[in-house]
Amino acid sequence: MRIATVTVMIPAGLGATAPDPGADLATLAWILAGGAVMSALALVGGLTLLIPRTWLERLVLPLVALAAGSLLGGALFHMLPAGLAARQDPLVPLMWLALGFGLFLALEQFLHWHHCHRAGAACRQPVGYLLLLGDGVHNFLGGLAVGVAFLVDPRLGATTWLAAAAHEVPQELGDFAVLIHSGWRVRAALLFNVLSALTFPLGGVVAWAAAPAIDIGALLPFAAGNFIYIAASDLVPEVNRHHDLLTALVHLACFAGGASGLWALAVVPG
Repeated sequence: MRIATVTVMIPAGLGATAPDPGADLATLAWILAGGAVMSALALVGGLTLLIPRTWLERLVLPLVALAAGSLLGGALFHMLPAGLAARQDPLVPLMWLALGFGLFLALEQFLHWHHCHRAGAACRQPVGYLLLLGDGVHNFLGGLAVGVAFLVDPRLGATTWLAAAAHEVPQELGDFAVLIHSGWRVRAALLFNVLSALTFPLGGVVAWAAAPAIDIGALLPFAAGNFIYIAASDLVPEVNRHHDLLTALVHLACFAGGASGLWALAVVPG
């Protein structure tokens, strides 16, 4: 497995201990397959044309809550523990965690990300371009995170991919709705959404190709910081605006379901 060629201590049970070209190509195949499916999820935005607006608003926010729990669960129960296990000094991976969180804060400040998850969001045409640019960068870093996880261990890669995919569905529903309501044609909105999603497999391939020269043990907590920022800053505020008790309970249950599902995957024997 390619992880054997980088300067990182492999946690027990994660990955191989000697270079294996066959396993190396198998890891690339997993990364490419995961990237292809993730890019295809960009087409889910077209469902906004088939689902009544009121139904969509009821559906999207619980999905956002589920995604927030899944991203936090993936970061805290899978990626961060693997990063901590690769270092004797816990302050080093925690520093990378903070850097990963800070990078997404900087991107949001400079790119003015506008993740609208509601079909009725009032957005203008320039915001659509900024949204696609921000999503392209976001997807690239997400692909980098998933690629790094696959390099450490296919099981870790699969759970990281699941957490990222849980976020992708409500994001694509919201992004497509934003583009349509800001004046984009349906075909153009779908095309550019897919193009921005193609940076996800690109990030995975970059992680695989650069593995001999990078420290995977550092990138895991760095990617965990990315996931934590998206969940805490982008998604949780979306579902935290409602004061209706029943709605709040539904959102809390979805959040708990996402987090507990990733926790369950972490404790299941591999």
